[in-house]
Amino acid sequence: MLSSLTRPRALALCALPVVALLVVAGVAPLPFTLAQPGGTSDVLGEHKGRQVITISGVPVRETKGELRMTTIVATGPRADVDLGDVVDSWFRGDRAVLPRDSVYPAGKSDAEIEKRNIGQMRESQNSAVQAALGYLGKSPRQVKVDLELADVGGPSAGLFFALGIIDKIQGNGSGGDLTGGRTVAGTGTVAADGTIGAVGGVSLKTQAAHRDGATVFLVPKDECADAQAEKPAGLQLIPVGTLKDAVSSLRALGQGKAVPSC
Repeated sequence: MLSSLTRPRALALCALPVVALLVVAGVAPLPFTLAQPGGTSDVLGEHKGRQVITISGVPVRETKGELRMTTIVATGPRADVDLGDVVDSWFRGDRAVLPRDSVYPAGKSDAEIEKRNIGQMRESQNSAVQAALGYLGKSPRQVKVDLELADVGGPSAGLFFALGIIDKIQGNGSGGDLTGGRTVAGTGTVAADGTIGAVGGVSLKTQAAHRDGATVFLVPKDECADAQAEKPAGLQLIPVGTLKDAVSSLRALGQGKAVPSC
């Protein structure tokens, strides 16, 4: 019986179940996804040898500077993530631990998830075209826009597709580039009416942007705090709520005027 044991032996026996649970937790898969900064792509240029934005029906400008949409890379929906992975990532600024269901819909196969991501990207592209042409006062019956960035899923490139279309057609409205010749990065969904939405993973995307040479980062205004969490030194954060806000801020920046800041 336990009462007949010495105190040290009793404590040792009581600790065994706890140790066993920790060992199991250390090797058992956990319902988390690990994310880190991903690639960036200049929507004004080419991606894998193909022009990202192609426009016909109106004159198109030669552009300088870059508009870089940003991504994160996450472990797959079926990847095993154990306690060691979680602990390691939790204390690193270039990693994030996310509930798996917040990244991937529960109960869906890999094929269903891929189909969903592709669908979101196509919807995002359509909304970006509508938002950009609406801002420019152009009819989609007269202007044709093709967007080519098929291997990036989800809706978070919408804002930068729209800005790329505007820069190629109108620039800053005064004969110059919307970028002012800078490397501008950022993220955000865009609705057909120009409203910019939050996307998640912003603290990782700022790191990807800085790594790839950006000095300015456009962030959905509701995600300013997240963007500041791991903001690289020298990266200017500009909050935006609408496509018009984004264009106005970039114009002001190019003119050396004050712009909103997170």
